[in-house]
Amino acid sequence: MAKFEVIMPKLGESIIEATITKWLKKPGDTIEEDDPIVEIATDKVDSEIPSAVEGKLVKVLFNEGDVVPVGEIIAIIETEPGEATEDIEETIETSKPEKPLEESKESNESQDKKDSKGTKTQTKEEPQQEAVSSSDRFYSPLVKNIAKTEGIGQAELDKVSGSGKDGRLTKDDLMAYLKNRDVKATAADQKPAVQPTQEKPETAPAAPRAAAPAVTAGAGDEIVEMDRMRKLIADHMVMSVQVSPHVTSYIEVDVTNMVRWRDKVKDDFLKREKEKLTFTPIFIEAAAQALKDFPGVNASVDGYKTILRKNINIGMAAALPNGNLIVPVIKNADQKNLIGLAKDVNSLANKARNNKLEPDDISGGTFTITNLGTFGSITGSPIINQPQVAILGLGVIKKKPAVLELPEGDVIAIRHMIILSLSYDHRTVDGALGGQYLQKMQQLLENFDVNRVV
Repeated sequence: MAKFEVIMPKLGESIIEATITKWLKKPGDTIEEDDPIVEIATDKVDSEIPSAVEGKLVKVLFNEGDVVPVGEIIAIIETEPGEATEDIEETIETSKPEKPLEESKESNESQDKKDSKGTKTQTKEEPQQEAVSSSDRFYSPLVKNIAKTEGIGQAELDKVSGSGKDGRLTKDDLMAYLKNRDVKATAADQKPAVQPTQEKPETAPAAPRAAAPAVTAGAGDEIVEMDRMRKLIADHMVMSVQVSPHVTSYIEVDVTNMVRWRDKVKDDFLKREKEKLTFTPIFIEAAAQALKDFPGVNASVDGYKTILRKNINIGMAAALPNGNLIVPVIKNADQKNLIGLAKDVNSLANKARNNKLEPDDISGGTFTITNLGTFGSITGSPIINQPQVAILGLGVIKKKPAVLELPEGDVIAIRHMIILSLSYDHRTVDGALGGQYLQKMQQLLENFDVNRVV
């Protein structure tokens, strides 16, 4: 008669909720230990929840598409065959997320009234903060708790714009609203009501959002709905272009020494380390060294402040089998040797292809590299991965005739050439800094030691 409750797991330090995208098992199905039960998605990564026990799935508590807070019970598994479903129903009713929350609120309100002995503040404000929303808008427990602490009533909360799915209010939305509200309140206290406020804002003004043009489908056109990840990518790209004034600089690099060295050692490297040695870890190594020399490229912008990052965490944009894009992050890339970088690159690439990335695998990036040459592109101008200030694009490596300056005179030779492109946020990175970073990359790659031992 044992029952096992499947809980929505915590999928990362900043993750407080997840969306159920697909139930892989249905009520009545027999489940083996470690069988995946449900697919879930956050703003960072998709994942599966495996079963910790053997048994039969007797009830699911949420539908596909529901947003569920971390720690909520999402399903019940019967671990012994033949258990009566009536016994499960009682557990289900007490496991629903809303009921215990409401009961605890009523209990807290009653206790507050008893403790306050009828004080006006607690008898009036508490019901206002806990009022039922007039809309069907979902609020996570964290958002509700912040609103309660800051004294935001339900009517005011309903008016705050949200950037989450279907306009859902996130913690960042609410904190930004509180910051602006505090600034306005301070300005109102310091200046007369009849005098217009002309103080300089503490944060950089947001760019106005352009209205999308009207689009109509013609006869024979096929309409394809974007999946959840593609919608997130689309929103992130539009936001980045609106937030950062993009500038892109380019430089051509002779990587002949690097190519020849890699061709010479890759077979022995595979035998010894059981890992493939691709060009990616070599570029990441050079990028990390250049970031140490030019920390202004390893940064973020917060209003009118530039945050120079202590850690060098390099993301590598990876194409998924379904055509979408994800950016796994190699943490502390400057502290790892080429063997460590190669293992990290291969591990993260395999996890990305098999949809096994965890939230920590794609969080904390301070700089991004994208390989534009994978599909033959000579170069490109990638969009910055916010909140970073720069992204490096790698073009295809091609054999080209190039002029070599030798002591005996200039000659034309066949060399392996690549074009590197650096898109950067012109609010904090100027052309000089962007150019110096690319020049450092050029020096590191062109002077690659062909006798290097790894």
